[in-house]
Amino acid sequence: MTSGSGTPADTGSASPEQRPLADLRDYLTEVVGEACDEALLRRAVTHRSYAYENGNVPHNERLEFLGDSVLGLVVTDTLFRRHPDLPEGQLAKLRAAVVNSRALADVARTMGLGEYILLGRGEEATGGRDKASILADTTEAVIGCVYISVGLDAADTFVHHLLDPLMEHTASLGAALDWKTSLQELASTEGPISPSYQIAEDGPDHDKVFTATAVVDDEVLGTGVGRSKKAAEQKAAEAAWKLLTERATAVEDAETEQAASGSTHSGPTTPRD
Repeated sequence: MTSGSGTPADTGSASPEQRPLADLRDYLTEVVGEACDEALLRRAVTHRSYAYENGNVPHNERLEFLGDSVLGLVVTDTLFRRHPDLPEGQLAKLRAAVVNSRALADVARTMGLGEYILLGRGEEATGGRDKASILADTTEAVIGCVYISVGLDAADTFVHHLLDPLMEHTASLGAALDWKTSLQELASTEGPISPSYQIAEDGPDHDKVFTATAVVDDEVLGTGVGRSKKAAEQKAAEAAWKLLTERATAVEDAETEQAASGSTHSGPTTPRD
């Protein structure tokens, strides 16, 4: 195996699952219509742990920095044009749902990017190929590589290829886009009330489970369980939002029924002789 610069690659820290870089280059060529620079693509998939173990060869953090900005520009421009009536706050929610480590790691898994990443032995041994942070950072680095190699139009095409389905899906989520924010907005309609969250955790450090309770105006309205505090809080907020919405709907239905009943019994009366 050789590097993009033509020098022999050190395979000592590569896993048996390591795929040839040429396969990734062919994939990108098929998507964007032009070939990326091989040496730059190799840098894009080189994690710093590999670089440190192999003579401090160039790693992908600078490309990640660039790719993050290119990604943000393409997604922001797309959302701005596709949703001309949405306010800034809602556009920001949509962008945050797309440009985050979890979403980028998911698309990286879809394209099998983890199979190409060059990792140090420590990261390899601890499952680095499937770590969300490493996958997300490498995705951004590859976007940066595409931008430098073949330009903004190609990077735009690549980002849309990766994220268009997610952008379309998130636009349809409504309150589910961010349950904590949606709960905050719903609670604030009753006055200056801010939901709070209580967290309990269980299990060993490497396999913790978190339980969150959402409290609004001193009342526990929802509970959620997740592998992270954020996930547990989102689930608790979802339960609380749904409960408050059900209560509000019940009140509206009762008021409507009462108004209709009053209208039925308040018709004109015939005067007696």
